[in-house]
Amino acid sequence: MQLNMKNKISRRQLIRMAAIGSGSLLLLPGCTNLSTKSSWRYFTEKEASLAGFIVEQIIPTDEWLGARDAGVVNFIDKQLVGPLMRHQEKYRNGLAAVVTSCEKIYKKQFGELLWDEQTDFLKKMESGKLSGLLKGDKTEQGKQEPGLWADGLDRAFFGLIRDHAMQGFYGSPRHGGNKNYISYKMIGLDSPLIIGQNRYKI
Repeated sequence: MQLNMKNKISRRQLIRMAAIGSGSLLLLPGCTNLSTKSSWRYFTEKEASLAGFIVEQIIPTDEWLGARDAGVVNFIDKQLVGPLMRHQEKYRNGLAAVVTSCEKIYKKQFGELLWDEQTDFLKKMESGKLSGLLKGDKTEQGKQEPGLWADGLDRAFFGLIRDHAMQGFYGSPRHGGNKNYISYKMIGLDSPLIIGQNRYKI
């Protein structure tokens, strides 16, 4: 029997009803896995995960939450569809270059590396040494093609994500980072901090 349109139930409604009834989405793994749509504004899920590992290296967890748990990736993702929109391509290219570089050097993903290996990799990025390690192939005429990190992309991208990690961690939570005012609490500032017309330096 053909169902009337008003009686049809969307997959989203079905998942919502199942979650209410069972308290978990685990009963419907097939439905939840069908969608490839990212929950982020600009990043893909893999890009957001990789960015999380990188910013955690820049501001690591100790007795206080580090950058990843403080919502820094959320800050960057939010700003990339707003004030930082001009940096979208730099992030896409930079993160893709990190993925390819780790595959070539370590045969692993960045997130699979040991902590010290991640640190060493980012130090090479910061100092601009990856362009020398990962040169492009030679053409038939013997010329060197541009590598993954040509034109100082390694140093430039590290500086970009470092600066934005700092802004997200120490800035106002209204911009998407500094979850629960964690950095304010860490350095002993009152929260919320009234900043008036002060703006991020972007």
